[in-house]
Amino acid sequence: MFHTPATRAAWRSGWKAVAGTAALFFTLSTPVLAQASKPVRLILPISAGSGVDAIARAAGPALGRAFGQPVVIENLPGAGGITGASAVVKAQPDGSTLGLVSNNHVINPSVFKSMPFDPIKDVTPISVIGATQLVLVVNPKVPAKNVKELVALLKAKPDAYNLASSGNGTIIHLAGEMFLTEAGVKANHIPYKGTGPMMTDLLGGQVDMGVVALNAALPHLKSGSLRAIGLCGDVRSAVAPDLPTIAEQGMPGFNVAGWFAVVGPANMKPADVKRVHDAFAAAFTSPEVVEALKKQATVIKPGTPEAAAQFFRAEADRYAGLVKKANVKIE
Repeated sequence: MFHTPATRAAWRSGWKAVAGTAALFFTLSTPVLAQASKPVRLILPISAGSGVDAIARAAGPALGRAFGQPVVIENLPGAGGITGASAVVKAQPDGSTLGLVSNNHVINPSVFKSMPFDPIKDVTPISVIGATQLVLVVNPKVPAKNVKELVALLKAKPDAYNLASSGNGTIIHLAGEMFLTEAGVKANHIPYKGTGPMMTDLLGGQVDMGVVALNAALPHLKSGSLRAIGLCGDVRSAVAPDLPTIAEQGMPGFNVAGWFAVVGPANMKPADVKRVHDAFAAAFTSPEVVEALKKQATVIKPGTPEAAAQFFRAEADRYAGLVKKANVKIE
């Protein structure tokens, strides 16, 4: 499964960022599956502009065809993904409301003092769809071009720089804290309510550095409005072959990547689970989506519901150890 694979990234040309809570309707003309009674609501517990958001919207039209009905993609960011996931947990378990979750879903129990739901028991895992690469970036005003220079800068000026994240306890926060811990340096953590506002301030220079999905960062790296320090995965990306990993720059074993999976409310009927699984598998392996996600350098390999459940448990245990090591705490 996708523990920490490396991937490549670039924007899907037809992608549209929608500020705040957003909905996008995908209509269809040739249904593949039987028509259901109401549109499918696909909740993204992250803000518009994130890597997973771009991936979901690239696959949106194919999902509409696979389900044989309109699919509504809705961003519900907040509390490290808890806000959006809560909406999924509370929905009717008929397959009409689903969530596209990421690492944060299983990280949250390790960083929040209390949770309004159990991220494993209170959902129906349907499929781990794929994974995408993360990259540590800085605003160009920061005079560092690689890991060695950034570490030296942070050591020379303790607490003079800040680390942005998409929220307390998110994979973005955790990856950044892991970097600081392994480098033996400090930075002021500035949490945002989602990737969108975080990226806005990174680009504007209000914050100095942060970890973002490579597919979200690539246009800004090409334009020079952000500078990459290193990839967070263990191998380079074919779409950016000259960009080294953090691991090869003196931090062996540094390896964090983002994955995404589809879930539904607990107690879904087996027939509904199969219907949803088959629709996502068909959409994400369709030729146009495969081609689009190649450009986003996203590894796609839809797994089974059984494999998804096992993966969630394993990842929850793995991140519990990483959270403890990086000493991540909710402020």
